[in-house]
Amino acid sequence: MVKFLKPNKAVILLQGRFAGHKATIVKNFDDGTRDRAYGHCLVAGVAKYPSKVIRKDSAKKQAKKSRVKAFVKVVNYNHIMPTRYTLDVDLKDVVSPDALVSRDKKVTACKEIKASRFDNEAVVWVMDLQKKPSMILHLKSIIQSRKTESLLLRDLEKEVGFVQKWNYMAVIEKYPSIFRVVGGHINKSPPAVTLTEKAKRIAGMESEVMVQIEPILVRNLRKLLMLSVDCRLPLDTIELIASELGLPSDFKNSLILKYPQFFKLNEFNGRKYLHLESWDTSLAVTAREEKISSQGASTLSGELRRGKISKDSNFSGPFAFKLNFPAGFRPNVSYLEEIQKWQKMDFPSPYLNARRFEAKDAKARKRAVAVLHELLSLTMVKRLTSAQLDAFHSEYRLPARLLLCLIKHHGIFYITNKGIKSTVILKEAYDGSNLVNKCPLLESRDKFVALIGRNDGNSSSGVSSFVVD
Repeated sequence: MVKFLKPNKAVILLQGRFAGHKATIVKNFDDGTRDRAYGHCLVAGVAKYPSKVIRKDSAKKQAKKSRVKAFVKVVNYNHIMPTRYTLDVDLKDVVSPDALVSRDKKVTACKEIKASRFDNEAVVWVMDLQKKPSMILHLKSIIQSRKTESLLLRDLEKEVGFVQKWNYMAVIEKYPSIFRVVGGHINKSPPAVTLTEKAKRIAGMESEVMVQIEPILVRNLRKLLMLSVDCRLPLDTIELIASELGLPSDFKNSLILKYPQFFKLNEFNGRKYLHLESWDTSLAVTAREEKISSQGASTLSGELRRGKISKDSNFSGPFAFKLNFPAGFRPNVSYLEEIQKWQKMDFPSPYLNARRFEAKDAKARKRAVAVLHELLSLTMVKRLTSAQLDAFHSEYRLPARLLLCLIKHHGIFYITNKGIKSTVILKEAYDGSNLVNKCPLLESRDKFVALIGRNDGNSSSGVSSFVVD
């Protein structure tokens, strides 16, 4: 018989307190257990759905109506109705059968479920908005990399693949204000795509910006190497996030070879590595520490004297992180006390060697959160895909269960599975849908993509906009 009750399968409960509620299967027990000698499964679902919000509702009432509650339960196979849908997030790292042993564990598991799946329609809109601009910028970089500043249409498949070729062809046809097709049967030359004169002029401004921000790029690349255990990273790992760091496509020649006093290329175990030549103590300061120092010592000391944590779980201290929970998340007193204790706990700097600390130590675990925070802070848009984060796993000594670490700290990081790849976002870097501090390179790219006709005020490029609730 075909097995269709699998993990992540969406089901509807038919019996009990949550009859009619939607849930997803977390773990199957087809042959039963010692306590339950029948086929059953562990499910996690929505206990309370958000209510309808109307215009005249106050802010307090809107927040109350927007609350969402989750539940965890063991259910007989006969008491669930499977659907054709599947959840796109694996909850096995968040919920386990041990969560039902005590009430405290069950409450904690329900909160982590809600945090891991809190999403909204605006995220879907922004992810869809990002697709076309990213394709436009990619095609622009391909064209500019050619000596003739034009790309033969027959070579487009070699650059982007057979499937994506048709999407890029649609982009070329849709935006004549950016791309222009030259050649063809009339000129008896193969058709090629190039940038329009206006697009070339705006793209030329990006080259000027790259020259201006070169010291910042070198500084961020040095900090990236300083975060690693041996002050070195595989070259292909850096290439994986080169665009997110704002590095030029030829950064090996334009940056690495240009600054031999900072960087050195070596081969180790058949793999090319980028080494840091000199350590600079002045760079071993995290973005979080720079932000705290800029706020002033008076505010910090006042908060420490009061020693109280606000309802939004933020605490101003030398070892605290900026937290931003979803609107529907309402932590209880015990959870706030736990957060306060974690916020006050000191931890070693992310720039210290990770070999000096035990992975099981609570301070070392908080340091791992600081490493992830600093890595995302070094990028232009303050976000990376989960695959890009995994590439730094061994060099940065990241937690073995990285997804669980990100979900537990959902006030700092936001995980979305909209789009082709799951993305991890640094929440504090965004104000609603806009990036708080845009680098000049992002601003120049926004101007280029604005040629498609969208309003600049809405972050038209999709590069520097995201919705974080």
